[in-house]
Amino acid sequence: MNTPLLKSIVINFNYFIIYYVLVINFIYFIQLILAAFNLSDYVRKIRYSDYKKYITSDNMIPISILVPAYNEEETIVENIKSLISLNYPKFEVIVINDGSKDNTLNKVIQEFDLKEVNQPVRYRLKTNKIKGIYKNIDIPNLILVDKENGGKADALNAGINISNYPIITSIDADSILESDSLVRVVMPFIEDKKTVAVGGIVRIANGSIITRGRVVDIGLPKSSVAMFQIVEYLRAFLTGRVGWDALNSLLIVSGAFGAFKKEAAIEVGGYAKNTIGEDMELIVKMHEYFLRNKIPYRIKFVPDPVCWTQAPETLKDLRSQRRRWQIGLMDSLFKHKRMFFNPRYKQIGLIAVPYFWLFEMIGPIIEIIGYVMIPLAYIFGLLNLKYFLLFFAASILYGILLSLGAILLEEYTFNKYPTLKQLIKLSLYGILENFGYRQFTTFYRIEGIIKFRKMKHSWGKIKRTSFQNQR
Repeated sequence: MNTPLLKSIVINFNYFIIYYVLVINFIYFIQLILAAFNLSDYVRKIRYSDYKKYITSDNMIPISILVPAYNEEETIVENIKSLISLNYPKFEVIVINDGSKDNTLNKVIQEFDLKEVNQPVRYRLKTNKIKGIYKNIDIPNLILVDKENGGKADALNAGINISNYPIITSIDADSILESDSLVRVVMPFIEDKKTVAVGGIVRIANGSIITRGRVVDIGLPKSSVAMFQIVEYLRAFLTGRVGWDALNSLLIVSGAFGAFKKEAAIEVGGYAKNTIGEDMELIVKMHEYFLRNKIPYRIKFVPDPVCWTQAPETLKDLRSQRRRWQIGLMDSLFKHKRMFFNPRYKQIGLIAVPYFWLFEMIGPIIEIIGYVMIPLAYIFGLLNLKYFLLFFAASILYGILLSLGAILLEEYTFNKYPTLKQLIKLSLYGILENFGYRQFTTFYRIEGIIKFRKMKHSWGKIKRTSFQNQR
């Protein structure tokens, strides 16, 4: 290749990287500031709001909790026990066994003494065949649905068809809700009738003691991989999601815990079955549908309703998860590419969608190219080592600042990790994640980009353990 041309490419890319990093760090900083103000307002609000009176109120909107389960025998029973004991006036728990190959179905039937019943199903959303519905007259708010395997989205759509109530909330079978989570997540629907979806914060249960489906002692995991994810989740939810919520531009409601108006979900066609990012896809579909048809709506994020979930504890499982997340992100963005910089879709089309295209989807590619360009710049004598080291140090310090900022926001607001030892450990991992962990996740995301076409319908497998064995 022509050497002068290669030098020119290296120089121009270096300039591009400088501006790219400055822009994305500026965005993160704005999110952190917006999150700080929003969280402060939210904490002040809940301090003066008596949520307990709503727990026994007959005027609360009834909720259907959907729990899709595929090969979840390790955690499903504890999860159900946690859900049926939630503090909420009227709700139902619908567990959808999506053709599990392990003992998930039998475990649930035996543990809760369920019997098969004849119940007609109104198929408002097309799904794979439902093979059986099971109930126990003594546990009237528990329904078990056994269906042919069709994937998570198909299972959720089946749950919507079975559900009886106007608000649906989906929760992963390896997750546990805090007792008052439903009260808090339903409040935006009560406060603003235009609300069609609400996301709740997800925290990592690894390292905590869980008894009878309740987190009784919040701890930190021994696994370094899980520890890094705690910091990552705090940053993603307490700064990222809260920041996007402040701009009315939330594109993701976590599949681990989200609530929706049932009619709104059905109106946009329910969960998409041809993607592995069904949680993001549903939210983007709602944005596009309601904006295109000029229907007033709101999609909110509430930082307080806590859902506890298991995080991968090995690099192998982390790889599978991040690869899947990247593929799901790309699939959803490609399907809705018409929204990219389209003023018809207001701040979603002009801010949120472009951000996810330029920084979340393409970001890993830019980062990897940067790792290649640095040695090339050195070889051609184009690298000013002094300025490079200063720029690198500044970028790392800024990343550390954002992580520590998220940890401090957590301590100031909800204080789930109250001991000094926990705070020091979290802060240490907030520093160390920049030296290895972040690079690993970037490579896993690159793998997702490369294998997009091959794996866009494959979920992959992550090892689950019983909640009682978290420590």
